Amino acid sequence: MPRTHSVRVVAVSALAVLGASLTACSSSPSSTVPSSGATASSSTSSSSSAASAAGKNIELIVGTKSDDFYVTMECGAEAEATKLGVHLTVNGPSEFSVPEQEPLIADAEVTKPAALLVAPTDSAALDPELEKVQNNGTKIVFVDTSSSNTSLGISRISSDNAAGGKLAADTLGKMLGGKGTVAVISVAKGVSTTDARVAGFQQEMAAKFPGIKLLAEQNDDADSVSTATTFIEDDITANTGLNGAFAANVVTAEGVAAGVQHAGKTGKVKLATFDADATQMTMMQQGTIQLAIAQEPAVEGQDAVEQAVNALNGQPVQANIATPLIAVTPQNMNSASVKPYIYVGSCPA
Repeated sequence: MPRTHSVRVVAVSALAVLGASLTACSSSPSSTVPSSGATASSSTSSSSSAASAAGKNIELIVGTKSDDFYVTMECGAEAEATKLGVHLTVNGPSEFSVPEQEPLIADAEVTKPAALLVAPTDSAALDPELEKVQNNGTKIVFVDTSSSNTSLGISRISSDNAAGGKLAADTLGKMLGGKGTVAVISVAKGVSTTDARVAGFQQEMAAKFPGIKLLAEQNDDADSVSTATTFIEDDITANTGLNGAFAANVVTAEGVAAGVQHAGKTGKVKLATFDADATQMTMMQQGTIQLAIAQEPAVEGQDAVEQAVNALNGQPVQANIATPLIAVTPQNMNSASVKPYIYVGSCPA
């Protein structure tokens, strides 16, 4: 979600997740996004801090169960819940959509978990249901995406998506030598994270690379691979000078990459994306994707559980936590500092 505070560098948390430690990121400022003033994750809860919360039920509702980003978040949340002795239930729609997620939030009105960790699929459409959940006494923690209603929730945990968009623009602009035409493809408007990414990308590209023409943003309301593929193929046909593209999430990244391949433009149209699942890393190895802005969803899940437990214990809660971002390129994708940022498709047994 976009935030406007003084800028400082976020340190990457060391976290034992998925059976291996997440190592501190030692990347240079050109590859790691500084926070926009939100407090970096600390993960300082001890086992004694969960004394009054132990055994209570916490629910995580992700944006979609079909995305490795949210699978990785689930793994981090489950590891932290086990550590702190709380019961965690994970739900999520099969597709990233309001109609599919809304009944899951409505169910929480009935089950009344002690805390609800939620990645809403729209920044406003789900507010009525979330208000009912909160009014029942459930502590709400927003993770990844959030509501624009500041009266909802006790904590908001997310990457600095606007800064990630700027990092994508800086890196792609340099790859293009400051010249050319770039397509911008995202999901439906109203999703806090992708809206912020596109805004950051557009602002930075316009400010730093006046020789690059940005095409008007195209929004894949269905959040489908095939629609994103059609968008980029049409852009390539209509713009002979197209040499770059920005895809704002993992689905649009997959679709745009497929369209670039179908058009025979692999390597000629340089593709900057968000997220870093196994499919994207394979495409990067193949030369279809040149840049992926990777987040730390496992840390987001861990921090969400931690803040919920703090709230249930009557301890201080961090209102905003910015988790790190890193630019993954073919040159650094296999380095030890980058591997913890690559998403997983399943949690360890």
